[in-house]
Amino acid sequence: MIKQAIAKVARGQDLTAGEIEAAMGEVFDGQASASQIGAFVTALRLKGESVEEITGAAKALQARARKMELGNHLLAVDRDDINVEGETILETSDTGNQETSTFNISTATIFVVAGGGIKVVRHGSRASSVYFGAADVLANLGVNLDISFSDVERCIQDIGIGFLFTPLMHGPMRNVARLREEMGIRTIFNLIGPLTNPAGASTHVLGVYDASLTAKMAQVLLNLGAQEAFVVYGQETQDEISICGQTNVSRLKQGRVDSFVIEPEAYGFKRATREAIKGGNALKNAQIIQSILNRESGPKKDVVVLNAAAAFVAAGLDHDLEDGIQRAEESISSGKARQKLDSLVEFTARCSSFVRKEL
Repeated sequence: MIKQAIAKVARGQDLTAGEIEAAMGEVFDGQASASQIGAFVTALRLKGESVEEITGAAKALQARARKMELGNHLLAVDRDDINVEGETILETSDTGNQETSTFNISTATIFVVAGGGIKVVRHGSRASSVYFGAADVLANLGVNLDISFSDVERCIQDIGIGFLFTPLMHGPMRNVARLREEMGIRTIFNLIGPLTNPAGASTHVLGVYDASLTAKMAQVLLNLGAQEAFVVYGQETQDEISICGQTNVSRLKQGRVDSFVIEPEAYGFKRATREAIKGGNALKNAQIIQSILNRESGPKKDVVVLNAAAAFVAAGLDHDLEDGIQRAEESISSGKARQKLDSLVEFTARCSSFVRKEL
């Protein structure tokens, strides 16, 4: 199937959901060669992945991923952390040190959302090298990520927050892990990874790397059974809602996708420069998150509050962003967001380290 799929895409034709699901099944099952996979995903990117193609590929991945059975209304806050180093990490010419262009906004946001009363889950893969992604920062916050699948389930149920990060060479993506790093470009794998959250969340806040993807990915989430979602691309922040300028948003609600633009000034925030929300290495980014949860005000806190507000609206806890902003501010000022971090650190410290073999 993979050869036929390559030929069809190379002609500029879209695959059906069934065709790409079958082709991706061969990829994930180790039945396709590296050259076939590289040709396939490159051709898809050059053509432009359709909604049906992304949907079918995500279904192929979901069918092979381990699932949690929580029976709870959960919110997924996800974006892709793999193969983004060239686009999200800046190299300082005078020292050669690497720093992230922004701090880990979504990681801080999750604690604020959990402090506001929503059970939230984040998942992803850890690469062999340092990407300054969520896993690296959480480790510097004192969170033990090497816990069992069942412990993560208990963590979500007991603490209201959970992180499931697997080594890049494990899980259904293991057959494409090395290829993804060698290619160094974004492909359909970057689009489907965040869509396969094992907790089966029905609501999502999904960040994407291109403004043209917001409506497309919202439609994909609808195809995959999501009930509510915000898909966002922000100026300077890319896969987060921005405090630096406008954010393209596509909102899924009641089976309909509406797209619009929001500006930080419309919600009482002063527009900031990217320098004001710049990150550092994993340790520095962890320290920034600590300062936000400890009620330090400024642009970094503002961008977290705005992103948390969208999560509250997506989860149905608040009607609009204004109400969500108030809830996010209260989560921080009351210390509830900080308590979620402390509880997570304490819980995971009691769990035996466990190297997961699959997601």
